[in-house]
Formats: sequence, structure tokens, C-alpha cells
Amino acid sequence: MFRSALFSFLVLLFSGWLNGPLPAPAAGLHDSWDALLRKHVSADGKVNYKGFKSDKAALDAYLRTLAQNPPAASWSREKQMAYWINAYNAFTIDLIADHYPVSGIMKLDGGKTWDVQRIVLGEKRYSLNQIENEILRPKFKDARIHFALNCAAASCPPLLNRAYTAENLDRLLEQRTRQFVNNTRYNTLSAQKASVSKIFEWYAADFGDLRTFLNRYSTQKLEKTAKVSFKEYDWSLNE
Repeated sequence: MFRSALFSFLVLLFSGWLNGPLPAPAAGLHDSWDALLRKHVSADGKVNYKGFKSDKAALDAYLRTLAQNPPAASWSREKQMAYWINAYNAFTIDLIADHYPVSGIMKLDGGKTWDVQRIVLGEKRYSLNQIENEILRPKFKDARIHFALNCAAASCPPLLNRAYTAENLDRLLEQRTRQFVNNTRYNTLSAQKASVSKIFEWYAADFGDLRTFLNRYSTQKLEKTAKVSFKEYDWSLNE
């Protein structure tokens, strides 16, 4: 029995040597990212980029895990969404950590850093914009993703200090959306007037009737005739 077990282990080891690193267990795919977030992101979403920079080896290891385990067609909708949300956030953190100290993400690549195809996952290369606008938005059609993605700016929805998984995705998307809508730092709501985040203007097509969407989550309900305006966006770093 021992010889049989040893033989099986050697087969697996040899197979991994031939074909590259063995894939991370599906259940623990985002465990290391979760640990990094808990360590370097506060409960209110403030990011310690200096800390991420000091933990760059661990962050790079997680990004390699993502690269070696791209979503498969057999994955559930929730598992795929969690993967792409975590990938977007992790590669954004990595980008800032690589250039830290920097005053804001708009200082990079002439303000068009979201268009740079620097992300390699599986055999494909992506930009941040492609992950958001060619995968997450059109494929999953869930407006709540906008409150899970973080672009490293002060006006972005706060970065959650936990990783998304298939198991927690729906609960956390609902929670993050409700918290963002009701956070007076980002939105000021009254029955007759709403001054809200630019996110609601930039991605208007995702939200449908905005007053209806806001009323679904807001503790302050808007009247049908409420006037809606959009706040200026603060691109300074969310640290």
C-alpha cells in the first residue's frame, strides 16, 4: 500500500514538472488574497499601499495563481464573477504598489492606465477596462459589480477587506451596494434631490431607471420627480 501511494505521488509530481505548476485547489483559490486584504485594508476601505509593497512577493504569488487558474466554462456564474472581481482589484493594487508612492492612479500612463494590456491570465492578455467592460458588465449584467470593483481612488466604492468567493458573492454584492448608496461621503439623498456618485452617470445603462435603483437600496426614498445631479470624482489615492 505504501509503494502504491508513493508511486501515485511521484506520478503527480512528475506530471506537474512536465506541465508546469499544479493548479491551486479550487476552494482555496483566493485564500492568499483574502489574507492580504485583511492585513492591508481597513474596515472602511483605506488601503495601506506601503504594506502591499512590502508584501509584494505574496501579492505576486497570488497573481501567478490567478494566471495559472483562469475561469473554466464548467465554473458556476458566481465563481467566475468572484474570480474577475478579485483579479481586477488585485491587479489594480499591484499597479499602485509598483509605482508607490504615487499621488493617484490618473498619474500613470497618461491617465489611460486602464487600457494597458498588462494582465496575463491563462493564455490571454487583458487590460483593466477589458475585465470590466468586456467580461464583467456584458457577461454577467449585474450592476452591483460597480460597488465591488475598486480603482484605487478616493471616490471609488471602498475596497472590501475580504476576497470574493462563489459562496459569499451575492451576499457581499448586496451588502456593498446598500452601504455605498447610503454612504453620505459618496451620495447625498433627499426625497426631492439626489447628488450621487459619477459612477451612476458613467454606467447609466447598467442601472436602468436610476431613482428606482437607488430606492431599492436607500433608506431615504426618492420621489419620482427628484432631481438628480452627479458629484465631482476625487482621483486621489484611497489610502
